[in-house]
Amino acid sequence: MSFGPPPSMPPGPAAPVEPPQGRHGPDGGSGPVRKGPGKLLLGLLAVVLVGALGTGGWLLWGRGSADPKASGTAGTAVRQGPLDVRETVEKPPASTTGDMAFRFSVDDMKPGEHVEMPGMWATDRILAKGINKTLVGLSIGTDAAPGDEKWRLGLDGPICGYTRHVTGDHRTAVLFRANDWAQEAYCNQVAFVDLDDGKLVWEGRFPVSESGPESGEGTDPAKDRPSVTLAHGTVAVTWGGGTVGYDMEKGTTRWTTATAAPCQDMGAAGGRGLIVREKCWTGGDDLPAESWKNVTYKLRKLDPATGKPLWTYTAAEGIRGLDVPSADPAVIAVSAGDSEITELISLDDRGRNRATISLRNGAYVADCALSDHLLIDDCPTIAVGKDQVFIRSKDQLEKQTSNWIIGFDLATGNTTKKFDSGPGALLYPVRMSGDRLLALRLSDDHITPNALVALDPRTDEEVPYLYFGLPSEAQTMTLPDENDIVVQNGRLFFGVRAADGPAEAKGKQWSYLVLGIGGGTPRKP
Repeated sequence: MSFGPPPSMPPGPAAPVEPPQGRHGPDGGSGPVRKGPGKLLLGLLAVVLVGALGTGGWLLWGRGSADPKASGTAGTAVRQGPLDVRETVEKPPASTTGDMAFRFSVDDMKPGEHVEMPGMWATDRILAKGINKTLVGLSIGTDAAPGDEKWRLGLDGPICGYTRHVTGDHRTAVLFRANDWAQEAYCNQVAFVDLDDGKLVWEGRFPVSESGPESGEGTDPAKDRPSVTLAHGTVAVTWGGGTVGYDMEKGTTRWTTATAAPCQDMGAAGGRGLIVREKCWTGGDDLPAESWKNVTYKLRKLDPATGKPLWTYTAAEGIRGLDVPSADPAVIAVSAGDSEITELISLDDRGRNRATISLRNGAYVADCALSDHLLIDDCPTIAVGKDQVFIRSKDQLEKQTSNWIIGFDLATGNTTKKFDSGPGALLYPVRMSGDRLLALRLSDDHITPNALVALDPRTDEEVPYLYFGLPSEAQTMTLPDENDIVVQNGRLFFGVRAADGPAEAKGKQWSYLVLGIGGGTPRKP
């Protein structure tokens, strides 16, 4: 892989998007230095990512939900410990003019080459990315090429699981296949990593199990589907036959739970709480074993410290899929007889149904990511607050592109707020920031600038955070259900989840892999 100038910049009257300061191309321009093959990292796609400068966000410290008293405020920052799962309340940046303060592009991928790039995390100083069997971290505000990474952590095998969550002291967890040179490389290793310095805090091994109605030792690496998440003080891993809770500080086992055939633990949702999804096969004789009509789901909310169940929820029969956008307050996304999400259900503190929100046969849209990595709480366009959940409407394309974001009350299921995208644009929920909702407004004409905005359900106020344009080659990176989109410390990051080489060997093809937008001009590292 080698770096070079971006292929093109967005046309029209959009606010100028300047490349980051730092390295300069051979012509003295702002493009990154082109590296020869001798300077590339061998055997790995140890790709270097660069961060965006911007104003910082406020950490929303504490295990409970945010409860700012003043109407119209973004939220109050309170003290949070290192064992809590990080939440932040973003402040409006000093400048709403978005600069391209971060970019990574390659032009030397081989035809047909495919590289997994699972996971992207940001701190106030580092942007980190998973690439095949390597984690890399880049100093925010730099324009880097391979070999310039702040840190690089090589694992024994490819990353096979990760979580979006980060602790209050900037740590996260990934799963990886140990000894990937072996014929049977199971996904049975967990690593807890410091994102600021790339140090491996600890690693552990957990059991494996086949995925399906029969239990037993795994024999096919493609079938094992473990997952990992974070809750207060605990790294939780589901491995089919049960769940293991590791102590965040020491890596020792705090607790274990077990399931018996024909049920398996298949995914965990973390954050303010911990919910484990249990998948069971009913074994109907007239249907294939893997048919969704043979599957039922249960949820167990666990105490992160002890693993003891706080409540159990049994989903109705006929559910094709079930995800958990939020563990606390508990909100589940259900695909009832359809491959798309058809309902959102909020649960109370005993696991009982509070309210059911129908998506009205596609009039409303909610997305949870589909990938080879088992993340049941990766629902990029479902934003859950203390009292409301926000989703978007179906795109309106008849006259001019538009949609809106709708809020629903978690206690009643009734609609609460509606935010219109305006003509020629689409609104996508990103995440909550205290009591405000962060959303992307993406321009349909690619001339009017895109925007990151904060929507206040209490006052109906819209606060612009960043206006920005994107190169035409990077437009697809804004699709929330196919890419990682992270807002952290006043910066907006877009990252692909996989990289593909050109279809044919017809010269070099530029591909964007990571972009970052920040408010104001970035400084040199």
